[in-house]
Amino acid sequence: MKPWLQLVLFTCVLLWHTEAEFFTSIGQMTDLIYAEKDLVQSLKEYIRAEENKLSQIKSWAEKMDALTSKSTSDPEGYLAHPVNAYKLVKRLNTDWLELENLVLQDTTNGFIANLTIQRQFFPTEEDETGAAKALMRLQDTYKLDPETLSRGNLPGTKYRSTLTVGDCFGMGKTAYNDGDYYHTVLWMEQALKQHDEGEETAVSKVEILDYLSYAVFQFGDLHRAMELTRRLISLDSTHERAGSNLRYFEKLLEKEREEEEREKSVNKTVATTEAVVQSGAYERPLDYLPERDIYEALCRGEGVKMTPRRQKRLFCRYHDGNRNPHLVIAPFKEEDEWDSPHIVRYYDVMSDEEIEKIKQLAKPRLARATVRDPKTGVLTVASYRVSKSSWLEEDDDPVVAKVNQRMQQITGLTVKTAELLQVANYGMGGQYEPHFDFSRKDEPDAFKRLGTGNRVATFLNYMSDVEAGGATVFPDFGAAIWPKKGTAVFWYNLFRSGEGDYRTRHAACPVLVGCKWVSNKWFHERGNEFLRPCGRTEVD
Repeated sequence: MKPWLQLVLFTCVLLWHTEAEFFTSIGQMTDLIYAEKDLVQSLKEYIRAEENKLSQIKSWAEKMDALTSKSTSDPEGYLAHPVNAYKLVKRLNTDWLELENLVLQDTTNGFIANLTIQRQFFPTEEDETGAAKALMRLQDTYKLDPETLSRGNLPGTKYRSTLTVGDCFGMGKTAYNDGDYYHTVLWMEQALKQHDEGEETAVSKVEILDYLSYAVFQFGDLHRAMELTRRLISLDSTHERAGSNLRYFEKLLEKEREEEEREKSVNKTVATTEAVVQSGAYERPLDYLPERDIYEALCRGEGVKMTPRRQKRLFCRYHDGNRNPHLVIAPFKEEDEWDSPHIVRYYDVMSDEEIEKIKQLAKPRLARATVRDPKTGVLTVASYRVSKSSWLEEDDDPVVAKVNQRMQQITGLTVKTAELLQVANYGMGGQYEPHFDFSRKDEPDAFKRLGTGNRVATFLNYMSDVEAGGATVFPDFGAAIWPKKGTAVFWYNLFRSGEGDYRTRHAACPVLVGCKWVSNKWFHERGNEFLRPCGRTEVD
């Protein structure tokens, strides 16, 4: 079998299970690294074949050049020798035909065949758009300016990478096509800045200014839009749209001046307009999430309400699961992360070997993580949850049963009515915006299909360290819990009365640098009535 064909078959086996949305899972994106490496090898083989072919042609050309230099100096004298005459006829009838066949020989077959088959497993336009939006999400959440991202100055990075003018321009176009003029301005400005600094690129300043001027206009900054449009026209006086826009802007400005005069507030309005133009900075639009600012501040480690008084109420201890026979001799280290609601962290819950096995089992089954529609109870994908997940059963491998049993021993709750072990891997800027794990009163059918009641508690295993970002935050009371490989955090979603504890609304912050793996177990009410009996009040 030809090497390139083996390569193609190997790649098919490697990637057969993946379906677009690579950006939602760093774990699955690693497959793309190996696929690209395979393509590079295939490309190098093509280059070697092409170079060998050119070497043969060059050798023939040099040989013929020397021979024809001699023969043309004295054609009759050269052909007087019968061997020379014979060889001339042979060359023109046979040898040049062989050279023609060599020149026409197609050495691209192996590479093109490999590329064609692999292309069906490549990221799609949706992936590129998702990846661009992920960078913008990181930019917003962690207050990173485009310059920082473009230069690759991120904390904890092992391999530094930069964005070119073309990359920044692509980011701006993605935002523009999404109607996001805020990020369009930021990234087109960065593209223009790098262009002005002399970076070589196929993108023209005219293209950048075309997008930038219109995006600025959308913010109502008429003066700056005109300034940018004039700069565009100075570079390309034949640009029809720019000329039309400039005339339109001039009419709007004239109309604005007339209205100012009528209202007799020229000085105040002009001063305000000039301030906008001078700053060149525009406010980020509000969105659907009411606690956006609090959530993102906590992700940055800001606004955490861990006061000295609260800190004194937090302790470390050995936890034996209420004298559970399995834990008496080998209790777990337990640490309070928060006092009310009570959130605890357990150490050394999963070994490195168990983590790798769980990841190995989960990776082929990873699919875009879903959320439950509160009205229909149907699972669906959502832009506010960017990760891939899979569900593991105890029959899949003994390690799954072992981990489930360990969570039961630690919590004192039964896993018989709990949901399957969910394993999640977060992608570029992977996150899960503020949400509740339990169902509220306005969504009574959320877990009806399971028949096990509401989610009483959450047990969250951290299966990787994260270099930057990726915290679990609770906006209601200002807590931020950072991932530590091998540890787990646990909290109750419901009070003992069965009422939901709305303080437990939480979020998984975007991963800035790193690859975040978690697994979780949701315990349900049924089967735990006597293991966690009702309290005397509604909020016990």
